[in-house]
Amino acid sequence: MFSVKSVSAMFGAMLPLALSLAPAQAAATVYPLKIDNCGVELIFEKAPERAVTLGQNSAEILLLLGVEDSMVGTAFWPSKVLPELAEANAKVKRLSQEIPTLESILAERPDFVAAQLAHLMGPESKVAKREDFANLGINSYVSPTLCTANHDTGDVHGARTELWSMNDLYLEIDQLSQIFDVADRGQALIADFKAREAALRARVSDETADLSYAFWFSSPSPEADAYLGGKNGSSGFIADLLGGHNVIQTEVEWPTVSWEGIMAANPDVIVVGEVALTRGWELDKAENKIAFLKADPAISQLEAVKQGRIVKMDAQAMNPTIRTLYGAEQIAAQLEELGLFK
Repeated sequence: MFSVKSVSAMFGAMLPLALSLAPAQAAATVYPLKIDNCGVELIFEKAPERAVTLGQNSAEILLLLGVEDSMVGTAFWPSKVLPELAEANAKVKRLSQEIPTLESILAERPDFVAAQLAHLMGPESKVAKREDFANLGINSYVSPTLCTANHDTGDVHGARTELWSMNDLYLEIDQLSQIFDVADRGQALIADFKAREAALRARVSDETADLSYAFWFSSPSPEADAYLGGKNGSSGFIADLLGGHNVIQTEVEWPTVSWEGIMAANPDVIVVGEVALTRGWELDKAENKIAFLKADPAISQLEAVKQGRIVKMDAQAMNPTIRTLYGAEQIAAQLEELGLFK
């Protein structure tokens, strides 16, 4: 049996070995390098030297690739940095814990800007659009995960007609490692993630398969509808990876669902997210969510609540990021303790 802490510690111990065993075919980058990023052709004459990341996932990928000395700023961190990256992360200037301004980004004189989310760099973003950087001769990069979502829904987060997979993430790691001329590290990181993904799938059995999950990110108040992970986002991927399915069937990435709707769906397992980003919502805290589930006269009658099938997870894992796999491992560890996973 393993704990949540042991998962992180195990990966921290494995990463240096994984990087040292990078595939031989991972050749050095030849510049100029051309990259297609969501239909935009990027040309790099050399590796970036003054990178800014907008979104925790973009930052943590670069930190895992070991290019922190080429990072001059980062912003928007919904949770704490991975423990094994704390030392490297301390070298990088935090422009803002939340959404930064364009002025604060440009003040760092970046030669490359990478973004995780559409509201940080997208057509409707109030921070910046790709053309803002293009007009200044600055290459910008958006997570391929954004490109596989439909953003013509009126919702900034979009919707998905197909289940998200780690392939988007692997493409992102591969391209960023090429851009920064550390392709060997990128391939080692991808190999490690694929091995961990396969290890979780191998643990699914007939007894543990087909559990239904509800992934509760947060709510502004107990009376309000709950923000849940949608059917085809990373929450759906986690449920599928563990042999089950997301009880929420909407394709919207972040639907709001009434508690009447959640009770009607009657999930086998309720996953409560721990949101580290401070904004004043009491239900951002996982423990407060659990207390609410157990205290509410109606909701406490859900079988998942009565049977104690409530598990905690870093809410960042509900975004399609490297944290998604960590979140799946967190859930698996707790399900094992409940006798629901081998």
